[in-house]
Amino acid sequence: MNDLLMYPAYIDGKDVEHPEGRYVHTVTARAVLEDTMPALALKRDLDAGRVDPRQAGPAVVGGCALADDRMAVDALEAAARAAPEWARTSLADRLEIGARIGERLREKRDEIVELLVAEGQPRDLAGPTLDEYWIADFSSETLSFCASQMQTSKHRGRGGHATVRRVPDGVVCVNPPQNASTPNALFGATALLAGNAVVIRAPRGVPLATTHALREVVVPVLEEAGAPTGVLNILCGPPMTDLWLESPHVNDIVYVGSSEKGLEFERAAVAAGKKPVLELAGNDCVVVWADADLDAAAASITENFRQSGQICNIPNHVIAHPAIADALLDRLVTAAANTKPGYPDESGVVLTPVLMAEQHFADIADAVRRGARLLHGGRRLEVDGTPSDTGFFVEPAVLRINGLDLARRTPAVREETFSPLLPVVVPEEHDGLFDEVLEFVCANRYGLRNSFWVEDERLVAAITEKVTTGGVVNVNDSHSAFRPFLPTHGGTGLTGGVFGEANYLMLRTTHLQGVNVKRGGAR
Repeated sequence: MNDLLMYPAYIDGKDVEHPEGRYVHTVTARAVLEDTMPALALKRDLDAGRVDPRQAGPAVVGGCALADDRMAVDALEAAARAAPEWARTSLADRLEIGARIGERLREKRDEIVELLVAEGQPRDLAGPTLDEYWIADFSSETLSFCASQMQTSKHRGRGGHATVRRVPDGVVCVNPPQNASTPNALFGATALLAGNAVVIRAPRGVPLATTHALREVVVPVLEEAGAPTGVLNILCGPPMTDLWLESPHVNDIVYVGSSEKGLEFERAAVAAGKKPVLELAGNDCVVVWADADLDAAAASITENFRQSGQICNIPNHVIAHPAIADALLDRLVTAAANTKPGYPDESGVVLTPVLMAEQHFADIADAVRRGARLLHGGRRLEVDGTPSDTGFFVEPAVLRINGLDLARRTPAVREETFSPLLPVVVPEEHDGLFDEVLEFVCANRYGLRNSFWVEDERLVAAITEKVTTGGVVNVNDSHSAFRPFLPTHGGTGLTGGVFGEANYLMLRTTHLQGVNVKRGGAR
């Protein structure tokens, strides 16, 4: 189809089409922003089969076959058939496959970036995000750490030995989120390295980059390694969690979504005998102390503006020491004012359209009613940055909130906000303030990430001793960045549910087993 990328489903090692030939098509985000209604009408007609995508013009990038119920069931059955053979593949061979996936991801980086941009992710974020996932999930540091956790043996007398090992759970289903589908699908694929068979559903809203990355990066590596067919299955379709919960073939489900729906899903999964691996909401805190590098701290805090705050692992609120609060706020207001909308293929753009804009303005209004002061933001914007009552974008907002007591009563601080909103809490100076701030951080109901900007080594020691909530704690480093060896996902509280912790999927989709071998018979 000329330069169009048209992907069937991938089930049991074969291309599979919808029985009626139905596809979900990708119309570029630029086309939607330039002329919304005609672009959406074109997508509707393409998906309905009324327009030939080869004749639709450059706004159409490609499409993915829509999966029906039969295809979804076939994928689970294929995975179940493949799982036992794949589990017998040596850990060393699976780790080599992981390293090769990382290498191929680097080779295919630029073409995946182009598809991410077409689907709406800003170019300035798409490439670095893929780079971080490669470094964090497929680097030798991460792979070797996970391998070190997979088995420990102790020799006993007369040639016997005792082993504690992690063995694969079986069939793992992955439900990546629409706001970060491709990197989370690649993260989901790491369950393969534990010896599991995997089914990944690409969201209908943004399926192309995800499907392309899996088909052009992961699938060829598995095929070159001689992996059994069915070990990875890739579908585009509506949510399949009900089917996964009911299926006798499914062992684990990686669920990404809101905390409310996610915890409801957790209960259903446990009742169905499935292991839920949750990646839910975040309400991350950044603490900036009196001796902090303010320029570096401000750069980290304004990661809040990435994708207009519609990703989980970004700062959601700040606690600023009163001695440096004004200077920090000046930097944040300037950064917010200089952050403009634009088309995702343009350099310098980090904002994206906000899906829940009304909630953004409601959060601001509620905080102001409670006593916060709005220092910047509070308007809708068109793609060119002009204020508008109907714009798809919102202006990054900075709030000043005086005192921890007011912060505790303000939902914009205590709950997750999914927009470019920065509440900055300025507590009153008093003896024991740092300990009170640590208590405030640890009382967060969510538990994804926390970060601190402080030079005093005694305070750094207090942080590492006392802040045990959350999946990641950063000190004097980017809040959102992924680093080799450290977990990219996972957390406690409303982020990870009752089983929540730092999440290496290679470990979370396995279970511990003790093996005792005694030579010469029992005595």
